[in-house]
Amino acid sequence: MPSRFVMLMFLCGGLMSPLLASADADGAMLYARNCAACHGENGNGGIGVPLALPSFQASISDDYLRQTIRLGRPGRVMPAFTRMSDAQVEALVHYVRAWDKGAAATYTRQPIKGDRAHGKRLFAQHCAACHGAEGGGGEGTGVTFSRPRDLPIMAPALHNPGFLAAAPDAMIKATLMNGRQGTPMSSFLDQGLKEEDLNDIVSYVRSFATQPLSASAQLLRVENPVIVRDSPYDFKTTVENVKRAVSSNNFFYGRVQPLEYGLTEAGRENQKQIIVYFCNLGLLNQALAVDPRVGMFLPCRVTIVEHEGKVQVMSVNPKVLSRLFNNSELNRLCERMSESYSAIMDEATL
Repeated sequence: MPSRFVMLMFLCGGLMSPLLASADADGAMLYARNCAACHGENGNGGIGVPLALPSFQASISDDYLRQTIRLGRPGRVMPAFTRMSDAQVEALVHYVRAWDKGAAATYTRQPIKGDRAHGKRLFAQHCAACHGAEGGGGEGTGVTFSRPRDLPIMAPALHNPGFLAAAPDAMIKATLMNGRQGTPMSSFLDQGLKEEDLNDIVSYVRSFATQPLSASAQLLRVENPVIVRDSPYDFKTTVENVKRAVSSNNFFYGRVQPLEYGLTEAGRENQKQIIVYFCNLGLLNQALAVDPRVGMFLPCRVTIVEHEGKVQVMSVNPKVLSRLFNNSELNRLCERMSESYSAIMDEATL
């Protein structure tokens, strides 16, 4: 299969690369391009944590910000900005820190020892309601539509490799001691817990690092980003087979369009390379409710091409959406969509 066909299919499918960081170390520009959409133009939050919140600024170190930028939060929408230079990361940290006039907190990496079993019981009693029974974070943390609007902030995932690598034990304990004013999290000392209890909770949270990934941190692994089937039929018959298979798999057929539509002069498109568009409104609404960015890939589509007498049916594997958008809540829907695409293509090429 010539690589240009795959490239065209991805372009027509709306597969877009995340914005790359600016080439220079302009903190304001870097923030506007990479952070503002989730954390708010002025750091007041939205999908992401409100970075300008005084109690947040007071509790975190510069290193925590650096590690968070570098590592992200797998499965929780926050990407890892691995391609930023060290200078860009420092510029971004400096820009975020400008919202707070106080001195940045500093922490050692000294482990805090505690009774892990007791900490687990305290976590279930005091933390699980917001952070999840297994520390996976608040649910509904996709993008926009799925975020409960009656909450001032979505509880972050603690059972997440990005958080555990970025947050030292002392920072976690300080957050428990002081709470996070402006969020539902109050001081655990004010709730009647003792410092020893906080050590136990920290010990339990740190133990997440030795446990299997939580569901909220898992992204679908895809060996092949493109699903391909060889067709034993001629081009015209294969197109008709795909249209019938779409209907028999509970989708409605939309239209047929040349693969090169809009990429070459009208009327000069290769008529042996076409896209069949289709949709399932129920599935569409479910996907958009989790993450509206899925709309880049909608309506659903299958591409049929003939090259040197060989007919192939192919599509972008919907499972790539989970990793592309760094959103584990898409996993179930992505798997379901992938199964539907495969069923349609298998039926069309039997």
